Amino acid sequence: MPLKSVAADANVILSAIAGKAALRVFLHAGLEIVTARFNLDEVEEYLEVMAEQYGLQAEILESQLRLLPLKICLSDYYEDLLPEAARRLAGRDDDDIELLALALKLNIPVWSNDNDFKKTGIEVYTTAKLIKALKA
Repeated sequence: MPLKSVAADANVILSAIAGKAALRVFLHAGLEIVTARFNLDEVEEYLEVMAEQYGLQAEILESQLRLLPLKICLSDYYEDLLPEAARRLAGRDDDDIELLALALKLNIPVWSNDNDFKKTGIEVYTTAKLIKALKA
């Protein structure tokens, strides 16, 4: 069955903004990419750091972020699944709870390059795995 939607973690969004391989996934037609407002806030916190790291103006990175075809979901949509997501991520990064709750709500895989989502009972795609799956 073709992949129709994924829940994107902050690390892959930042990678796409930097023009890395994750951008290829965002440019793939037919794939809906969603994220939690929490994760978008996390991305916005790192834009200044990225700007310094890459020698760019933060405004350019902010513009690139706004151009990504990304659907933002507010926590009231998935808040009923926050306790379950917290349970599944116990002992790992608390910053991943909201994205996992969103993925559980939508019954879609998570797209992340970190290992915290492993063994949470939900499918996880790294950027490399997703590019291969999409043939992007």
